[in-house]
Amino acid sequence: MSKPLAGIRVLDLTRLLPGPVCTLHLADLGADVIKIEDTGAGDYARGLGVPEGHEAPVFLAINRNKRGLCLDLKQREGVDVFLDLARTAHIVVESFRPGVVDRLGVGYEAVRKVNKAVVYCSISGYGQTGPYRELAGHDLNYNSIAGFTDQIGPADGDPVIPNLQVADILGGAVVPAMGILAALVDAQRTGEGRYVDVAMTEGVLVHNLQALSAMALEGKPRPRGRDLLSGREACYNVYRTADGRHMAVGALETKFWNEVCDVLERPDLKMCHWAAGGDPAPAIMALQTIFATRTQAQWVQAFEGHDCCVTPVLTLDEAQHDPQHVARDMFVQAPHPREGAVLQFAPPFKLSRFDFQVERPAPGAGEHAEEILAALGYDLVRIAGLRQRRVI
Repeated sequence: MSKPLAGIRVLDLTRLLPGPVCTLHLADLGADVIKIEDTGAGDYARGLGVPEGHEAPVFLAINRNKRGLCLDLKQREGVDVFLDLARTAHIVVESFRPGVVDRLGVGYEAVRKVNKAVVYCSISGYGQTGPYRELAGHDLNYNSIAGFTDQIGPADGDPVIPNLQVADILGGAVVPAMGILAALVDAQRTGEGRYVDVAMTEGVLVHNLQALSAMALEGKPRPRGRDLLSGREACYNVYRTADGRHMAVGALETKFWNEVCDVLERPDLKMCHWAAGGDPAPAIMALQTIFATRTQAQWVQAFEGHDCCVTPVLTLDEAQHDPQHVARDMFVQAPHPREGAVLQFAPPFKLSRFDFQVERPAPGAGEHAEEILAALGYDLVRIAGLRQRRVI
């Protein structure tokens, strides 16, 4: 089976969550991703939330299928090694604050001088321009500045922090991967690379479409918990069951809502659907009362055979064993030489003529230095000297 990105070399100067997830997708598709860490602390995610001497499962999950090199870019020799690697690289991805890579001598212009076809992507919180460009931040900050956090939570309640880091994963991984691959196609067609400037905040901003729609129609977004997809409607809501679990009702279309009402033996609630212009409040109260009369398992059984967008709200451990995810092999046990088998997700796409595999575990810090540098033509004496001087 062919790998879609076989032969593509990526230099990964990112750390923590967003950038490594972006390059994870490239590595899983067959790109040769070289994870470059500094010779000091390295990627902070290695020890995130685990005892000393162990590596965090999240680090192992987002850095699989990569090779590792430690490089001190504050030394001139380290910069020289990086530029030697960049001469034949197709992609460079970095996630420092704006201006840092330029001061180090490994920014886009420096790399472009040795490789005009390179695709160089900078991932930052607010982008390379604008008044916030140098401000520190994390996912919650980016979501908040984008107007997204304000939309999350119950009506008349406070904003809620989502467990999924939306800005990190959407804005800092999926969006840059899209920009990188588009620029790569163009570079292979024209021989000219591009600079890709990605702001995680903007990745959230431009996907906040329901709020944008309300602004276009009414001049401002609807209050938290009171929009079509955020809790206003009975047909698109979550209901507590008798055992403290929940059922998700996503019956946006009239035909599905009518089926829900029939299963619940409440045909009078059909008129409460948004498409009919009805008041959803009576239906919400009615469904809250009805769902509270049975357990989640009983409701799953009651809706079995009725295709009307009603599902149980699963925990992640339950999702792991759900027949849909099992059938599509979405959870994998990835072997690791020190941590044993590590539970990870499979890639979120299926491609013809390509079978995903975890071919190599996340690298130890600088694990592949010798083989990477030997491929550049460095001899053992030179490599030993770089190691002695702590350049690698």
